Amino acid sequence: MKKKKWMIPTTVLIIGLVCLFIFSREKNKSESQFTYAKITRGNVENTVSATGTIKARGTVEVGTQVSGIIDHLFVDFNDDVKKNQVLAILDTTKLAVTVRQAESDLQRVQAQYDQSVYEYDRNSDLYTQKLISEQDFIQSKTDKKTTEASLKTARIALDKAVKELKYAYVKSPIDGKVIYRNVEEGQTVAASFTTPTMFTIAEDLTKMEIRALVDESDIGSIKVGMNARFTVQSYPDETFTGVVRQIWLQPETVSNVVNYTVVLDATNEKHFLLPGMTATIDFLIEHKENVLLVPNLALKIQPTNEMMESLRKNMPEQRPLRPDSSATGQFARPDSPKLSTATDEKVQQPVTNSVPEDIGRIWFLDADGNLQLDMIRTGISDGKYTEIVESRRLAEGTQIVTSVTSSGESTNSSSNSTRQSGPGFGGPPPF
Repeated sequence: MKKKKWMIPTTVLIIGLVCLFIFSREKNKSESQFTYAKITRGNVENTVSATGTIKARGTVEVGTQVSGIIDHLFVDFNDDVKKNQVLAILDTTKLAVTVRQAESDLQRVQAQYDQSVYEYDRNSDLYTQKLISEQDFIQSKTDKKTTEASLKTARIALDKAVKELKYAYVKSPIDGKVIYRNVEEGQTVAASFTTPTMFTIAEDLTKMEIRALVDESDIGSIKVGMNARFTVQSYPDETFTGVVRQIWLQPETVSNVVNYTVVLDATNEKHFLLPGMTATIDFLIEHKENVLLVPNLALKIQPTNEMMESLRKNMPEQRPLRPDSSATGQFARPDSPKLSTATDEKVQQPVTNSVPEDIGRIWFLDADGNLQLDMIRTGISDGKYTEIVESRRLAEGTQIVTSVTSSGESTNSSSNSTRQSGPGFGGPPPF
């Protein structure tokens, strides 16, 4: 009898503990955790990124039109040069001999020409007097024309020999700086088929250009005259600026991706930029300053049944605005005849049909800490933040929801975000 008395309270206690466990589990299961952030004001920009190679503007490759051995070099890397300054001299021994030989040939042909002229004049008088035959006269006339042609050829050969001798003196075609030297004294250069490059001279290293490859999906956003900024690995803390000068129409395929070359002009007053450096470029497609910004995560919130139920409980008389699909860009209230206020499951699903792309949905906490919903018109985005163009309930500093997770799931927190759990949102938001 005593054992029976102890079993009844024990059974009741066990049943109570089980009920308490189930109730607590269901309660925890229904609760969700929210991550918050604030509406801020700042600058936002839309950019297209690319990489390119820095080159000096007005670069000239200096070579030689004659073959020979380099006798003297007068400049080295990074030397400043002036126009017509002698950079190098090839061995002139052979070329000078050619000039003297051409002069000798010219004198010989000149003498032959003078003789042919004398004979032609004499035979012309004799032919007039009928003292020689017509054949002799024609022969003297032919000899004169032949030696005259030989005289022109000899003069051309002399001019060519003199010019080739001048070509042995390699001169700078512009004012600039020697950025590359490809020869040494005593080296033989051959100009048989192509002109060998001996020096590379940059006209002005304070003015550089960048040739960037832009993907075909982004080239439509790039315009001539557009501003851009770029960085180089040598100076990671420095930001340089440039302007788009040209967009080449010739495509270039890299790894089965079609790219187009965009040429930018950039200043280099500090001489930080060197030819051949790789630049990481951001083309500034759009830029706005001092605008309201919302994290992009807040625009991707998928409301839960708990959130929709809390919204219906806390909804004030002036309900949040929703986009009216009948008029692009206009706002309508949930109690509008065109929108349903039914409490069925359809209201709990995101409104996506016929919604303009520039309309976004933001869940936020009002002054009393209650969950509310507002529809906004969005502007440009940098991938992390989006501009708020129009909103009737959001302002700078408003606490907004950026993520929703159930209490059983793990969430990542950040230093500038706060969390609050529970379906009521009865108290003020934590800061």
